[in-house]
Amino acid sequence: MKMSENKDEQASGNKKGISLPISRVRLIMKSSPDVSSINQDALFLTTKATELFVQHLALSSFNNGSGKETNTLSYSDLANTAEETETFQFLTDILPKKILARDYLKSLEQMQEEDGDF
Repeated sequence: MKMSENKDEQASGNKKGISLPISRVRLIMKSSPDVSSINQDALFLTTKATELFVQHLALSSFNNGSGKETNTLSYSDLANTAEETETFQFLTDILPKKILARDYLKSLEQMQEEDGDF
């Protein structure tokens, strides 16, 4: 077996080990103005790392969430995990807890009243 054939087999085997679309990851990476070209190995590793991160977040959220009884994972489970777990706290801006509009308006009014007191 030649070296080029071996590399082709490894590349096709590696692509089978991921489920995220590599083309989407490439598009996201190229959207950065700092990126001019992307090495195929770096693209594969970034895709695999992203996939593993999403799996870890989902598993942590499921284990800590309320969906164990019904075998479901909800947005609130993800938001709670992002807020309560130190590892995922950087996601709190991306996964905020849902709040009803009337509750938000009440808190906004209270903040304005407090600002008016000064």
